[in-house]
Amino acid sequence: MAVYTHLGAEDLARLIAEYDVGELVSAKGIAEGVSNSNWLVETTGSGNSGTRFILTLYERRIDYADLPYFLDLLDHLAAKGCPVPRTMHDRSGASFRMVEGKAAALIEFLPGVSPTRPTPAQARSIGAVLADMHLAARDFPLSRANAMDFAASAAILANCGAQRLATVHPELPAMLDHARAAAALDLAALPQSQTHTDLFPDNVLMRGDTVTGLIDFYFACTGPMALDLAVTHAAWCFDAEGRYRADCGNALVAGYESVRPLKPAERALFPQIAKGACLRFVASRAEDWLETPDDALVTRKDPMQFVERWRFYDEAGAGVLDA
Repeated sequence: MAVYTHLGAEDLARLIAEYDVGELVSAKGIAEGVSNSNWLVETTGSGNSGTRFILTLYERRIDYADLPYFLDLLDHLAAKGCPVPRTMHDRSGASFRMVEGKAAALIEFLPGVSPTRPTPAQARSIGAVLADMHLAARDFPLSRANAMDFAASAAILANCGAQRLATVHPELPAMLDHARAAAALDLAALPQSQTHTDLFPDNVLMRGDTVTGLIDFYFACTGPMALDLAVTHAAWCFDAEGRYRADCGNALVAGYESVRPLKPAERALFPQIAKGACLRFVASRAEDWLETPDDALVTRKDPMQFVERWRFYDEAGAGVLDA
């Protein structure tokens, strides 16, 4: 999340007036993240709606044709009891509107706090909730290709170019060949569902060990469930110094398998899938580092964090699920 486009108080009030959520009370820009402009909005409330919402103005990496998939998926999962925010529809029933030539959506605000250092109990909980989400999404009628698949990661790094990558870190260009190798991995035969594919701790809200919200579904897609688990594993199971936390890794997988046991093929390919997942974030973070304007209200993220995680999965190999 971030703020690239600045909307005045009058603009925000007019937009909120298109929804049956009461009048605008306050709106605060959210600085975290790198892709869209976001505000925490408070209103006077109306009917069955609450009084706090997230307003998103879509800026980057979003094809507006995909918005019905993203927003309808939230409603589908919420209706099945998954802890995801509902999409607020405007007075005409639309799930998003156009503002200054950009799409905007109002999403239900959910309570909770994102864990900064997940505990094993929290990792187990998110594993179980992720598996629940996968099962709940299997009958979702829409589909979406993964725009950030392994081939896309390789293309992003190639487009950045070795010379520019080296300005971020001298070891970064070496990941180009590894990204090309990951792009050749075929995951089509693995069990599929709708997947979040970006379930970092800051996209999860918790109260204690209980998950109260999965948020930011704007990389969601149809794909292998094992890839979603691998992304979550890479995002949750390393400490601030980049060291693998086996307690969290084991708990995450145990929580997931308490709901949906992995198939033998998923377990066998997991190390390669996890390496590819790391390369996706190496690529996207490198691109953002190079392309984000200096005056944007954004905190850049270091791609080398995921180079180190790639190295862990490369060294751990087949033993990663038992590490």
